[in-house]
Amino acid sequence: MKRTLVLVSILAIALVGTLYSLPKIVVNTKDQGVVSEQNTGEEAGGKELEGSGAAATSHSNETLTAEQQQAIDPLRNAYQQATADGKAAAAIKLSDVFGQYQKFDSAAYYADQAARLSPVVENYLRAGDRYYEAYGFATDEAKARMLGEKTRTYYQKALDQNPELLAAKANMAMTYVNTPSPMQGIMLLREVLEADPTNELALFNLGILSMRSNQYSKAVERFQQILQSHPTNTKAQFYLGVCLVELGRTEEAAKVLADVKQKEKDPVIQDAISELEKRINN
Repeated sequence: MKRTLVLVSILAIALVGTLYSLPKIVVNTKDQGVVSEQNTGEEAGGKELEGSGAAATSHSNETLTAEQQQAIDPLRNAYQQATADGKAAAAIKLSDVFGQYQKFDSAAYYADQAARLSPVVENYLRAGDRYYEAYGFATDEAKARMLGEKTRTYYQKALDQNPELLAAKANMAMTYVNTPSPMQGIMLLREVLEADPTNELALFNLGILSMRSNQYSKAVERFQQILQSHPTNTKAQFYLGVCLVELGRTEEAAKVLADVKQKEKDPVIQDAISELEKRINN
């Protein structure tokens, strides 16, 4: 794996749960086909997707600190003892707290329960978001496939009720990347941009996909598009710098990265910039 993609992977872990999260399975896959805006090749199919039982097992295996357990226990008891009318709300509280603790499998599990108990667009969207966060940490391909399918299921339910949920569509697109139908993801991102040509998330995702397929010039275009309409987006600016390094445009890269270094406080990005500056100066 190229050093740049290692840096992308490190930052993906740090940024999961934010607007610019990127599933590890997208950037960590080695020796597999890649998808880009010009690449329509399909990857080989894998094992059958696991069902909801796998999600429940994964969620139950997550460990909590003693302090976290103390906070979770009364919420879990309230959920178990809640009447039919109150059970969905109790599940949402559990999902939110597990999300705060970055226990993404458990957060997804309880969001799933809430959506089943109260099938409204807000709960479908929450379940899709939670499964997408869990998908973002999946390093096992079988688990990633299962979580990706869950993400798509709930986002689609939300979109069926409200087609204007562009963030849901942009996130759902990224779950198609390592499936037998990767171009569905590209098509979804294009649909988002047709509705909103300056959509940050769609442009960002297309930029990352271009990086993944070593199309750094195309990625530069995408990140520059973001910065034209959202000039304070330091994440896009950082990845622009990465792409410029890869293209050998070191003077431009140095200026971009120096600017990010002054603005961005995230220590992970600061460390990554230091590594890139070493490459530029060698």
